[in-house]
Amino acid sequence: MMKEIMSLKEILEWYLETGVDETCGSVAFEADCSLKEQKQISSVMQRQATTNLAQATGSAYQNAKEICAEAKTLDELRAKVEAFEGCSLKMTAANTVFGDGNPHAKIVLVGEAPGADEDRIGVPFVGRSGQLLDKMLAAIGLDRNSCYITNILPWRPPGNRTPLDSEIAVCLPFLKKQIDIIDPDFIFMLGGSAANALLNTAETISKLRGHWFEYEKSNGTNAMVLASFHPAYLLRTPGQKSKAWNDLLRLSSKLKEQKN
Repeated sequence: MMKEIMSLKEILEWYLETGVDETCGSVAFEADCSLKEQKQISSVMQRQATTNLAQATGSAYQNAKEICAEAKTLDELRAKVEAFEGCSLKMTAANTVFGDGNPHAKIVLVGEAPGADEDRIGVPFVGRSGQLLDKMLAAIGLDRNSCYITNILPWRPPGNRTPLDSEIAVCLPFLKKQIDIIDPDFIFMLGGSAANALLNTAETISKLRGHWFEYEKSNGTNAMVLASFHPAYLLRTPGQKSKAWNDLLRLSSKLKEQKN
């Protein structure tokens, strides 16, 4: 029996090496293993799959950091992100959606990820959410020429699904490098995923919004951070627009204080 179990383990190791981390049914196991042995092998598979994912994510993250260290300008960073192969999202995306706007802006707006329109055109916030965002900015005297707009992820998740933690971890260095190059005084986070990633917190957007935070840039100075609802959420839940308007007023007030 031990020899048969080892043979199954060898088969499972081969499955893991080829990317299989889930089985459908347990006929093969039932033929050669007891229930206890099946559970043990299943546990080994799960741990190995988790370890492989963690190793791959760690390697891709390190590669992303090395790429960012080499980039000195936004154009250089854009070229390196477009050539990056460490995130599987790139395989299903039509375009790499880098940042857009004023590279010398004092305010950077950060969303979660490109949607279908952004993926098709290759520019952040150009769909319905982007149109609402433009109106929101115009209401406090801002536009894309006075801001820089980007996302946590430069590639669209399939079906606009929520980004995985591993995907955010790999792509976060790209966002941080954009912020370091631009060196803004203010960062306006659009949505919980973006705020959680940059602020390294698990708090909900409802608790984060309306409060000022600080983000330390690589040069040792801090940018003031304010989080609010994502425009896509406001389109689905228009009753929250009044809260988003209050957040915009807070941002506008800080911008005016800086000018005076």
